[in-house]
Amino acid sequence: MKLATLRVPGPAGSAAPATRAVRLDERAGVLADLDAPDLGAFLARPDWRRRAQAATADAGGRTYPVAGAAFAPLVPQPSKVVCVGLNYRNHILEMGRDLPAYPTLFAKFADSLTGPGDEIARPAESEHFDWEAELALVIGKPVRRAVGADAEAAIAGFTVLNDVTCRDWQYRTQQWLQGKAWDSCTPFGPYLVTPDELPGGVRPQLEVTLELDGETMQHDSTADLLFDPVALVEYVSTVVRLNPGDVIATGTPGGVGHARKPARYLDGGSLMVTRIEGIGELRNRITGPHAAHMPHPDPTD
Repeated sequence: MKLATLRVPGPAGSAAPATRAVRLDERAGVLADLDAPDLGAFLARPDWRRRAQAATADAGGRTYPVAGAAFAPLVPQPSKVVCVGLNYRNHILEMGRDLPAYPTLFAKFADSLTGPGDEIARPAESEHFDWEAELALVIGKPVRRAVGADAEAAIAGFTVLNDVTCRDWQYRTQQWLQGKAWDSCTPFGPYLVTPDELPGGVRPQLEVTLELDGETMQHDSTADLLFDPVALVEYVSTVVRLNPGDVIATGTPGGVGHARKPARYLDGGSLMVTRIEGIGELRNRITGPHAAHMPHPDPTD
């Protein structure tokens, strides 16, 4: 199944859009309403899988055209967005680092998220605005200290995320949060794809690419992940409970702009396309001041 959060017109007299949780009915070419305001609210229902399977154009519920659909962030208000740094073997080795024994974790906030087709304004405070294509998993049931099959069962599905980063702020200190959590700078979506539709299931083996103005910058496979999605659910849920709709971004492969020689950053007007096979793509135009192409003395993830 492919599930999403769709932007729809708000109530009469309101200029603000509303959102609805939907399922893609590929046979009919429509998005079927899931009777929930967004995907996070829908996943909080214990029987969400059964409800989603029943939601088709033939069921008689409300539907929306796929053509021209305006997708919101996949889960607009997750209780947690946990991110993993340095998790692709090739990327770690190209940086001259040893393979870590444990995942490197940091957090984002719900306000960091933006839609899969939204414009992203480069903050005027940053000149080192960078891309990071990532596979993200979404939690589908409450879980704490999950092991093995329990961790596998907690994964509702997978989506595309780009951990767009202000590198100059990231490296002001040894803590990365201030470079990673900028408002409306993390595109996320468009679909959650359930593991049964992906090769490898809860440990999917998928091609990840990022193109900037038509030029390929990142190209790798999620098979290269050091800590796979199940291992990450086990590790993160040991620290904190995971709720339906929570997000774990699994890390980025090599090819980020910050590690290039010379370094390359996102400019106003650039089009960033982040794609994962079998899931979909993000298409985000960068707006804002022109970014200087300046090398950094210590490029890392």
